[in-house]
Amino acid sequence: MDYFKEVEWKRIHDPFNKKMDISPRRIVVAGPVIVGAGPSGLATAACLNERGVPSLILERADCIASLWQHKTYDRLRLHLPKQFCELPRMPFPANFPTYPTKQQFLAYLEAYRNRFGLDPIFNQTVVNAEYDHRFRFWSVKTMGLKQEEAEYVCRWLIVATGENAEEVVPHIEGLDDFGGPIVHSSSYKSGKFFREKSVLVVGCGNSGMEVCLDLCDYNVRPSLVVRDTVHVLPQEIIGRSTFGLSMCLLKWFPVRLVDQLLLVMSWFLLGDTARLGLHRPKLGPLEFKNLSGKTPVLDVGTLAKIKTGDIKVCPGIKRITQHTVEFIDGRVENFDAIILATGYKSNESDMFCEKEGLPRKPFPNGWKGASGLYAVGFTKRGLLGVSIDARRIAEDVAHSCKAEAKNFIVISRTKLGATTT
Repeated sequence: MDYFKEVEWKRIHDPFNKKMDISPRRIVVAGPVIVGAGPSGLATAACLNERGVPSLILERADCIASLWQHKTYDRLRLHLPKQFCELPRMPFPANFPTYPTKQQFLAYLEAYRNRFGLDPIFNQTVVNAEYDHRFRFWSVKTMGLKQEEAEYVCRWLIVATGENAEEVVPHIEGLDDFGGPIVHSSSYKSGKFFREKSVLVVGCGNSGMEVCLDLCDYNVRPSLVVRDTVHVLPQEIIGRSTFGLSMCLLKWFPVRLVDQLLLVMSWFLLGDTARLGLHRPKLGPLEFKNLSGKTPVLDVGTLAKIKTGDIKVCPGIKRITQHTVEFIDGRVENFDAIILATGYKSNESDMFCEKEGLPRKPFPNGWKGASGLYAVGFTKRGLLGVSIDARRIAEDVAHSCKAEAKNFIVISRTKLGATTT
């Protein structure tokens, strides 16, 4: 990797004859440091490559796309058509289905990595990132598998750890007293491990719905906890993806009108979901998504199982005792296991010593912070949002590189007594 080097001396001089202290064996990176080797980090590195800007990717796991590799269930497919999920500069293979499987998506990411020569440094957990305002550089400290420490010094820092870095485990009274298996959906692989059991799935997002459907394939008796309101839409309408149809309609009509059209078509195709215990929010699915960040559920067959009684819908949980769950409506039922499909949260704020400069603007402006700090994959717009962020970041960093290089040349000529133009 010729784009970074280990510094063996204790001092380094900047172009303007200022001196800054650098500890032995700090690693100076010529381009940006990217934290995270998931789709967000890979896409951003590829876009930077295209503009001639080298970068270094740090990844705490031992592989790319560790969430997809280790924390997803076997039957998972992309919920959106592949044309909305491809990364910049490389479409999915033509022979892939409209909704690629987990294995196909991972193969695509590996091919993407190889095509653009991306070589992340694995098993490097970023424990701290701090900006030096005096010398205008980022100090990124990492910890390896054997607790070995390293420090990377860079001008730009790109956080690509994503919105789904850490599992969310809700506080439920008596959860520790349950006595049976309790697993987060990140550890769920297949319903074969729960054959003939009675299983409670907590969470009614896309994961919770699909886990219930998978459990049905293995003669499991699943129950689904639906605590909040939720929009459930068909995955396709008249042979076209609901998402693609929405994007098309939004070019011509306001959000609220598109929402009404989606709800009418969903009622005809799915019926009144409230009768199944799935009450919709007052706002339409797109408006609700824009305000809350909560994605509508795209039904892939779960509603049919709810209608036949193969999946039971339950209200919120009041308390848990040994193998027993009491719901807020007073109902009490026994279960053999609990699966927490309660989602994930970001861990990006944990790594920063200073919170100043963190991007906090809403989509589409949340990709850029202060002092050379960027964020990709935090827009709640899925892989489509990742591609948009990656391109914008690469363009901005490349522009910054050119501006700083031009400024350096002008100042150098002035110091040498040369005439500048």
